[in-house]
Amino acid sequence: MPSTCNPATAHRGRRAVLHLISALTLGLSSLVSLQANAQERSLDTAFGPVSVKGEVKRVITLDEGALDTVLSLGMQPVGSVAARGGKELPTYLQERASNVPIVGVTREPNLEAIFAQRPDLILASPGLEKRVYDILSKIAPTIVPTTPTTAPWAERNALYVEALGKQDEMQKLVAEVEARIESLRGRIEPGQTYSVVRWMPQGPMTMSSKLITGQLLTALGMKSTEPAEALGDRPHSDILSLENLGSVDADWLFLATLNEQGDATLAAAQEQPAFTRLTAARNNRAIPVDGQVWSSGTGVLAAQKILDDVERIVLKP
Repeated sequence: MPSTCNPATAHRGRRAVLHLISALTLGLSSLVSLQANAQERSLDTAFGPVSVKGEVKRVITLDEGALDTVLSLGMQPVGSVAARGGKELPTYLQERASNVPIVGVTREPNLEAIFAQRPDLILASPGLEKRVYDILSKIAPTIVPTTPTTAPWAERNALYVEALGKQDEMQKLVAEVEARIESLRGRIEPGQTYSVVRWMPQGPMTMSSKLITGQLLTALGMKSTEPAEALGDRPHSDILSLENLGSVDADWLFLATLNEQGDATLAAAQEQPAFTRLTAARNNRAIPVDGQVWSSGTGVLAAQKILDDVERIVLKP
């Protein structure tokens, strides 16, 4: 016997299906809208709120910490500035950034080169001049942090991370550094003193213990010298004479240079009696290190490189 279908029932069925499709479409539309809104973020910068929309694909880094941050997150900037005191990218980052073009130096970005890269985000250095910002901000959203150089190392580049929308990824990377510090601490004799000295062509200056290197060494159980502690928010001291270098002598003296001129000046100083009388020098613990990391670096990759050096130089056999 053939089956029959009640027309009223069929109509109600079709109407229910249409309602279901409509609800699914509305829900999908709302989800897409929420995702789009989540990707748009407003950041408080040195020159007021800046809005960044969507996924960042073409980023320019005008700060060494910004370059460190972008590379650590597995991204490649379309341009960056040369290392402080040099003409190339920081040595410790070159392998990860071999194809990144240089668009000036920190204090003098090349505006035409930046414009040619068509960036959708510019991560600038703290202290960027307003006149330069006004130009850069017309090219792309430009992020200028207000975080001091002596802020906790994991917070130093936080605004860059927020602009990129990569907070979760960075949290994992910071946790890896903290776990490594914890594992190394027990292998280092506690209470050893340290001093980080940047050697410039004009002479040496002690670096603040509140910079990333000092923060890491202190976390490992080592102690800074008093002059480095007394610098407050200043990143480094004035130039010291060789005769005054004894004020920052320590169990470990890390000698940081930025370029060949600094290397030559340090080599000459190491022949002087005032240097050879230092406790660290007598004990073969006056150690040259990469100044681009030890006295200028910020970021996760810099932290890992410093810990690499500590593990190689300081650890008990």
